[in-house]
Formats: sequence, C-alpha cells, structure tokens
Amino acid sequence: MKTLVVGVGGITNGGKSTLSKSLHLQIPNSCLIAQDSYFKDDSLVPVDSNGFKQYDMLDALLMDTMMAEVDSWRRDPEAFLRRRGLNPECTTPSADDVVHVLIVEGFLIFNHRPLNELFYKRYFMQIPYDVCKGRRSSRVYTPPDPPGYFDGHVWPMYLINRQEMESMESEILFLDGLKPKEELLAHVCRDVCQEIERLKEKH
Repeated sequence: MKTLVVGVGGITNGGKSTLSKSLHLQIPNSCLIAQDSYFKDDSLVPVDSNGFKQYDMLDALLMDTMMAEVDSWRRDPEAFLRRRGLNPECTTPSADDVVHVLIVEGFLIFNHRPLNELFYKRYFMQIPYDVCKGRRSSRVYTPPDPPGYFDGHVWPMYLINRQEMESMESEILFLDGLKPKEELLAHVCRDVCQEIERLKEKH
C-alpha cells in the first residue's frame, strides 16, 4: 500500500476549500483533512494590542491534534476512514496497487514545518487584496469579524505568513484563484493523478 500527501494552502477566501473538496471527489481512495477544524476555543485565542483576535497564527490552532490525525491516516488510511464512518473505496484487486491520497487543506499548512515536510505536492491559492477583501466581507464568521479586522489583522498576517512560508519552502505551485474553478481543478487533478501513476509504477 502506497500513500501520497497533498497540501492545498492559500489566502482566506482564495478558493482552497472549494478546490480541495472537488479534488477529494475526483481522486479515488482520497481523504480530506481541513485545518479550519482545529481552531482553539475562542477564549484561548490570543488578542493583539488593537484588541483583534489572532486567528491567523499557528498559536490559534491545535496543531498537535491535527498532526495526530494526519499521522493516524499515514499509519493506516483504511482504518482511519472506517473510524470516521467512511468506507474505503479500494476497487483495485491488489492492495499493493492502491495509492491512498490525503488532501490537507488550510491557510497555514506550509508554515508548520512537521506538516509541510510530509507533502509530495504543494498548491497555494492566491487572489488580489481587493478581491480577497470583497469576498471576506460577504461571508459570515462565528464570531463575526470586528470593524477594521481585515486591514488591521487578516491582510497584514497573510503577508507575514506568506513571507515565512516562502522562506521555508520553494517547491510550491502558486495558483491564480481568479481562474475558473473547473480549470484549476483540472490542472491540479491531472498533476496529482500523474504522481499517483508514478507511485504505482514503483516496486
């Protein structure tokens, strides 16, 4: 049994969740883990000098819990799916030919070194400031964004986190989040499927 871990990162509202979910539906024997599922309780998230909650930092996330989930999948993907109440989709006669794919999606997945080191493929969704701000303002968050939160925290932290990410990792494919969803999905799906085929050929 072979495994492949793929990372889909990107800016808030850049389209990474949509791409990841669509990719999960397209790729056989795949599983999706989303970083947004591992935020700490709101009462534990640090506050900066402006009174803004510091959600856009690794300290706001339960990364140890997330890594435990990823490691659990890596040890036994089929058992991991069964524990989640899902049935493995293995249709290939020989288990040796099956490539299980884990899609990890999140805004800081490439900034956490232990997680970043696991990825075979890395994709980063990016969109311009004005588009990002417009999309962010149209969404409802719990708790809601306070006035000035995007310009006072979200965008500055994105620039800081991106700079840190680029200093740590060079093998990232940057994707234009303004392109049609179908085009982005086709490109990434083709790329991942080629990697799957390469793994199948290895003995």
